[in-house]
Amino acid sequence: IEMAGDSRFPDVDTAGSEKNEEKEIVVNVGGVRQVFYGDNLNQYPETRLAELINCLSGGYDSIFSLCDDYDPGKREFYFDRDPDAFKCIIDVYYFGEIHMKKGICPICFKNEMEFWKVDLKFLDDCCKTHLSEKKEELEEIARRVQLILDDLGVDASESRWKRCQKYIWKFLEKPESSYPARVIAVLSFLFILVSSVVMCVGTIPDLQVVDAEGNRMEHPTLDSIETACIGWFTMEYVLRLISSPNKLHFALSFMNIVDVLAILPFYVSLILTHLGAKLMELSNVQQAVQALRIMRIARIFKLARHSSGLQTLTYALKRSFKELGLLLMYLAVGIFVFSALGYTMEQSHPETLFKSIPQSFWWAIITMTTVGYGDIYPKTTLGKLNAAISFLCGVIAIALPIHPIINNFVRYYNKQRVLETAAKHELELMELNSAEGKAASSKSEVEDLASEGKKGPFYSSRLKVSHSDTFIHLLSEEKHYRTRLQSCK
Repeated sequence: IEMAGDSRFPDVDTAGSEKNEEKEIVVNVGGVRQVFYGDNLNQYPETRLAELINCLSGGYDSIFSLCDDYDPGKREFYFDRDPDAFKCIIDVYYFGEIHMKKGICPICFKNEMEFWKVDLKFLDDCCKTHLSEKKEELEEIARRVQLILDDLGVDASESRWKRCQKYIWKFLEKPESSYPARVIAVLSFLFILVSSVVMCVGTIPDLQVVDAEGNRMEHPTLDSIETACIGWFTMEYVLRLISSPNKLHFALSFMNIVDVLAILPFYVSLILTHLGAKLMELSNVQQAVQALRIMRIARIFKLARHSSGLQTLTYALKRSFKELGLLLMYLAVGIFVFSALGYTMEQSHPETLFKSIPQSFWWAIITMTTVGYGDIYPKTTLGKLNAAISFLCGVIAIALPIHPIINNFVRYYNKQRVLETAAKHELELMELNSAEGKAASSKSEVEDLASEGKKGPFYSSRLKVSHSDTFIHLLSEEKHYRTRLQSCK
């Protein structure tokens, strides 16, 4: 398309005789024609459509800075944009707000709004929620891709200790990075299982031995196995702490606190056994050691480190605090009401088991949760009727919040699988474009990395040098590429 001076284009109207309010423009977006009037468009003068009204007086340079093509005979502006999104965006000129149609990608719609220079504040709150969710997903995908790229990359300026520290961290924290790392993860999982089994088996009286003072204690063989497991846990924790890139964040992490609670009782009880007898009575030392040994049950939570299912359940419960709070509130109200009624109705019976309202709480709890131990039960007719009603109300109160909690678990689990797949696809796309020579780094940088012998198990070593030309805009300042994530394919 030629600019000003081309004989095919008649002179652009520069007289300005028509008022802006009386002007009309024809816009063709992806084959869909729309007619707009100046009085509507000038409500938002900073938008692209409003700028079209005054661009005719600025010549063809001004016209083609706003549109893709222009027909001077029809005074029609052409745009190679999404017509479905455009139909939603023009609602701002008529209704003052914008709603996204179902099926339109929120990120693509945001890009369209930026192109038409319409502020995001006009997007309705219900649609902003979808946009924020999609942004969070893209940020999570970008974070995962960035972590993988960082693992694949080698910084020659790093010291040998830093490289060794990084290797140990990846070896212990990321089982998918290599075959030996997977072996270590399986071995750690087996140590957790063995330690938990030993803790349970050690309480069987037939497997215990009697010491010189007549006290029962664990079998020496089981005690040796326990010591070996604790040694493994200690070595694993110390290595992970030393190799951690952020030691404060590592120490305050919930799962690492669980690791400390699983290890610490062994050493504290060992210190009390050998040194505590000199400072306090032997019976007090034995009670303290027994209390600390009970804390060994914390190590079963270490399984969550190696189980994505347990991690997903934990995150789903975090997302379901509101539903869990409603469940507890329903049960608390029901327990108070039915325990008070049960106590009142059973007072007329001479052999009543309801001695007080606080004691009746236990009966209400086991009744509403459908457990029913039978240690406390009503004996009057009204008491039995109250028990039947409390049972039915308990079933309803528990059943109501369960469905949202299950939905949160399924939604989060499916979302994690989609994000993992999307991150892998982005890396494959980056590898493909890097292999085709579209990476931004020079060939010498590629040869330098190849000479260091850095090879990933699945991805090419050239992925790291293509990091500056990444196809996820959240990882780079470059925004010239329309990615698969942006088009939601």
